[in-house]
Amino acid sequence: MNYRRLYILVEGNDDERFFESVIKPICENEYNIVQCWQYSQKKKEKINSYLNSIRSMQDAGLADIIIVADLDESPCMTDRKERVLSSFRSLSANASEPIDPRSSIRIVIVCREIESWYLAGLNASECERLGISQGLYNTDHLTKERFLGLMPKGYNSRAEFMLEILRVFDQDTARSRNTSFGYFMRKYESDD
Repeated sequence: MNYRRLYILVEGNDDERFFESVIKPICENEYNIVQCWQYSQKKKEKINSYLNSIRSMQDAGLADIIIVADLDESPCMTDRKERVLSSFRSLSANASEPIDPRSSIRIVIVCREIESWYLAGLNASECERLGISQGLYNTDHLTKERFLGLMPKGYNSRAEFMLEILRVFDQDTARSRNTSFGYFMRKYESDD
């Protein structure tokens, strides 16, 4: 097996926490090193420098990149992917050169926000234990605000609640409760 790396570019702390806990252990079966890196609060120069530092490995087929972004207020996944591609293309040394769709860059859009992936992973017994409504059969449209409204009393912070969810996270439940998580997992598995 060739020495391979996977770089997962995430927006913020909550995304990094989720990908480190749920996705990284899965990816470590295929890659020697899996590294998450937050980009949303970084200056363009820093992002560009980071991407340039891994470009030669990527060109040699030794590294893959996954860029993660929330759907947020975009009207559809395609629009959001195009905007993400456009913003990262502007960081390229040759911004007019399109990103090759066969390249090892994948863009993952979380429907609607990363909190929806967290909550999707709570099975029925965990929802009951935490006192969360069983009306969460689908979390595709869950927002940060709704997530906070569902947070049980007794947690000192959103991060503490998220860590508890990750402790009991059920991938099979998450696949069925969130379309974009299910899509990501099927796509990742088909790429193996």
